[in-house]
Amino acid sequence: MRETPLLIVGGGPAGLCAALEAANFGLDVTLVDSDLHLGGQLVKQTHKFFGSKHEYAGTRGFKIAHILLEEFQRLSHRITVHSNTTALSCYPEDGSVAMLTGESNYWKLIPRNMVMATGANEKLIPFLGNHLPGVYGAGAVQTLMNSYGVKPGDRVLMVGAGNIGLIVSYQLMQAGVHVVGIVEAQDRVGGYWVHAAKVRRLGVPIYLRHTVVEALGSSVVTGAVLRNIDSAFRPVGDPLTIECDVICMAVGLSPNVELLWQAGCDMSFIPQLCGYVAKRDKAMRTSHPHIWVAGDCAGIEEASSAMVEGRLAGLSVAHAEGLVPDDEYRRLHDKYWGRLGDLRAGEVGEKICMGIMQAMVQQWEMPTEARR
Repeated sequence: MRETPLLIVGGGPAGLCAALEAANFGLDVTLVDSDLHLGGQLVKQTHKFFGSKHEYAGTRGFKIAHILLEEFQRLSHRITVHSNTTALSCYPEDGSVAMLTGESNYWKLIPRNMVMATGANEKLIPFLGNHLPGVYGAGAVQTLMNSYGVKPGDRVLMVGAGNIGLIVSYQLMQAGVHVVGIVEAQDRVGGYWVHAAKVRRLGVPIYLRHTVVEALGSSVVTGAVLRNIDSAFRPVGDPLTIECDVICMAVGLSPNVELLWQAGCDMSFIPQLCGYVAKRDKAMRTSHPHIWVAGDCAGIEEASSAMVEGRLAGLSVAHAEGLVPDDEYRRLHDKYWGRLGDLRAGEVGEKICMGIMQAMVQQWEMPTEARR
């Protein structure tokens, strides 16, 4: 049984920034991540980020991962990393967390504090033949293409016209893959217009108010059948058959919150944040006095917001440990919230802000032993 002042679960943008912030203030950190390398979704992102210079605006995602990992090297004496390690479960009885490294190394850790930066899970939609080889989630397509340099197919039908669907479609075309169309159930494109404009300029049709009802093929995908849908999302009209060898689903994400449920955190279903999330205060602290949240497990947003939330959570843990003076904490706390406000400006951010208001509490009644 090992112990650590701070355990961070998840090595994506939120977890990396939480670790860096806490270590900067002198806190020893243990970071676990199920992937073979740190960076999470950043390592797959070849597009340039928005935001400000603080969120590396104009820099491609995989380069941002390199910048953060270079910062890790400077603080490597305070950060212990366990990659290829899955946090299996939380045990409220003794505060331990069960870990599995690889396929056989099972061990336990007792953290004094935790930051959950566990990210999100891809949503999928049901249709006939969705078990066939050639039906992917967008994250899997990005992993194949951007991490391993493998083309997933020759003719891809994208399902979902949010930012992920649009960005992955453009990345596929950059890799020489023919994107035969983008299917969207809503009556408008959900992603940023700058991304939609790129794929439309390249001649990719976008089928609004359509859905996939069947994948064609006996052993692999050879095509897809689309149907128009009405305002109640019921199929209407004649079927449309499109030849393709990949059906890529980018139909949204849901927060990965299983460990938060197990730890006994106060949870709430908030549609604007795409599922169940932990209630939290402005320090990103949950109802559990020693658990903070950051990134997509706190509500689905852009990676830029996840990085700032990670900084905020790491700062707050260090403050709770008595390593950050109150004046410095308030200054940085307000600065990070200001940056989040800038990132959440606009139409898309308005929906996120509505969700965050529902998830936020003014202040927790902390037990005496939790106030360090």
